[in-house]
Amino acid sequence: MKELVVATRNRGKIIELQALLGSLVDNIICAADLADFPDTVEDGATFEENALKKAREASAFTGLPALADDSGLTVAALDGRPGVFSARFAGEGAGDNANNDRLLQELQGFSVDARQAAFVCVLAFVTPLGLEQTFAGRVAGQILEKPRGSGGFGYDPLFLVEGFDCSMAELEIEQKNRISHRGQAFRQFRKYLAQIG
Repeated sequence: MKELVVATRNRGKIIELQALLGSLVDNIICAADLADFPDTVEDGATFEENALKKAREASAFTGLPALADDSGLTVAALDGRPGVFSARFAGEGAGDNANNDRLLQELQGFSVDARQAAFVCVLAFVTPLGLEQTFAGRVAGQILEKPRGSGGFGYDPLFLVEGFDCSMAELEIEQKNRISHRGQAFRQFRKYLAQIG
């Protein structure tokens, strides 16, 4: 594929995507590099609804195939929250630190066993011709009582990965890509791209 626009302003996601897609896409365009790129109102009830909406709007705006994801953290003890509100859990415009602080506040008093959580990612691919496809990934873990590690972004420092004795923020990028929710979804997308040429 010659060009692919990715409907995100998060350069951390772009770095992960470039590592995952390699030679399958000649030029990956970040929404942050495009003047007047529209902000999608993420009002869907599910990760899939939000991802599809973002990809559709990006493809319509650029006339290019578009990729978008909606991902977030679900915590069993919080009835699945923050879920689709993960990026704005502490309010509109809240940063990672504020979101992490709110999560820790809401989980105060919960035992380690009650802190089960999962990162979920739904990836949507949309073309100007109307082709639409989604891919999903999930990784289980639990929420730590304090941050660990300096890598990654979002809730990574608080997320103890199931089967590992480290947080998502303590993993090397290659290892994170192998096991992460986003890595799972992007590998499915990579396989799909290879099949359709």
